Amino acid sequence: MSKQAWIIAGIIVAAMATVVAIFGVTPPHATASSAAPDYLRATYSPLHFRPAAELARDAECLACHREVIDDKVRVKTPAGVPTQDTLAWYQTLSTYAGEQETFHRRHLVTPLARRLMNLQCNTCHDGLDPREEAQGSSATAPAQSDTGFTLRKQVNPETTCLKCHGQMNWQVMGLPGPWQEVHGQMGNNCLTCHAAIRTNRHNVSYLNAAAIEDAGKESADACYGCHGGRAWYRINYPYPRHPWPNMPADTPDWAKDRPGYSESRFAQPSALNRFLQPTP
Repeated sequence: MSKQAWIIAGIIVAAMATVVAIFGVTPPHATASSAAPDYLRATYSPLHFRPAAELARDAECLACHREVIDDKVRVKTPAGVPTQDTLAWYQTLSTYAGEQETFHRRHLVTPLARRLMNLQCNTCHDGLDPREEAQGSSATAPAQSDTGFTLRKQVNPETTCLKCHGQMNWQVMGLPGPWQEVHGQMGNNCLTCHAAIRTNRHNVSYLNAAAIEDAGKESADACYGCHGGRAWYRINYPYPRHPWPNMPADTPDWAKDRPGYSESRFAQPSALNRFLQPTP
């Protein structure tokens, strides 16, 4: 090796050492063997893709995303108003008690969430392609024709959020008006009708069906909270029509496109037959 080559090699080594000293760059071999993967490896973790995403446990997700549970709301609003002097929209129903909470905490760890829900991280987050959040934009992106995909959103609100945050479809229920206007006529009790109608309900893995029935007996707000009371959207969710005892044989026109069962991935284990299909 010539003297000139040795000088160039020395300059390169010195430059690399300077970069490491200034920016804290870790050699690739050290990153690969460390307990915490670097950002790129974490982004492409198998947990972010199906089928691993569908089988992931909350503890596996929260190992990197713990902030969604630990973060709290501001002590004061950006305008300087103390939080305890303000009322969040979700605090307007009697079923919610306590101080304001962040989005994920309201769905996972608050008393109401623990009582009525059994939401897991992958109930809503069922995988994400980090290359591009748009259809047909990369080799691994959903096809352009995939209508079950929502542009640049990490969840599909039409198949997740809308289930509990859509409008009450009071027209097909035969009510004379929106629930908030006519609940007095019904004794403020959803079970006036639903003690005998559509009684096979809430039997999915992300809800606590028995607790919901008990809460519905205590207050109609427990029902209305997820069926119009906390609506984020101007449309309603087309709930499956699970068969119930004495169900009318004729299907109304508005229900002819409705599925007969919830998605199989949310079916209770005891409700699947040997072919992994929902049982009647």
